[in-house]
Amino acid sequence: MRTSPPRVLTVAGSDSGGGAGIQADLKTMLALGVHGMSVLTAVTAQNSLGVQGAWELPVAAVRAQFRAVVDDIGVQAVKTGMLSSAAIASEVAALLADVGAPVVVDPVGISKHGDSLLTAGALEAVRTELLPVATVATPNLDEVTQLTGVVVDGEAAMGEAAEAVLALGPRWVLIKGGHLDGDAVDLLSDGSREHWFRAARYDNRHTHGTGCTLASAIASYLALGLEVPAAVGAAKDYVTGAIAAGFRLGGGIGPVDHAWRQRREL
Repeated sequence: MRTSPPRVLTVAGSDSGGGAGIQADLKTMLALGVHGMSVLTAVTAQNSLGVQGAWELPVAAVRAQFRAVVDDIGVQAVKTGMLSSAAIASEVAALLADVGAPVVVDPVGISKHGDSLLTAGALEAVRTELLPVATVATPNLDEVTQLTGVVVDGEAAMGEAAEAVLALGPRWVLIKGGHLDGDAVDLLSDGSREHWFRAARYDNRHTHGTGCTLASAIASYLALGLEVPAAVGAAKDYVTGAIAAGFRLGGGIGPVDHAWRQRREL
């Protein structure tokens, strides 16, 4: 019989426009050769112009989905995204405490269009309960400020940001500097080691789903057996290509292209 591929679970919200959230996670996992599975936390009415509405699922439904997947199929890595409420964030943190696999936490607080995706209570649960179980946390600069109060206005402040997030408990943090001017630079740190990742910045506004895609790629590479720095480096390469190939969709910000490598091979 054929050996099954590594299994990666995403715990996140749905993006009806297909550019971010669960949809982006599963596309990324497929592109990188792992079997993607999902726990849906919320449903959004969303398109290229923004989020028109969001409805969270009951905590019991989140728990049931997680147990159904983990107890039968098992996981080699988990990625979390939009968790919406304090109750869901707390439940997910408790479920992940005993999962025995790497956990990549994307502390999604604000959408690409500036829409809030976390309540104040949920932010506190992410800060105090979820981040301590994370193998890698992947905040962007706005999320760094939400979580720690640290404002990053240049590369020189990224080290301080990493220290502040690491104080909340993750083993590693990837500070994403995509909102800074110049090259797209990210800092990975575990408090004793620093790894800097740089890529050219492409003149392409169609970058919806970048954060979800990067976190899912890191989880996928961890499931494939890479150590954290190598997984982040490979994920950075993948998402850079996806950003370069991002395409127009609808009347606003289009998505990155998760299938850019496959299209290149055609």
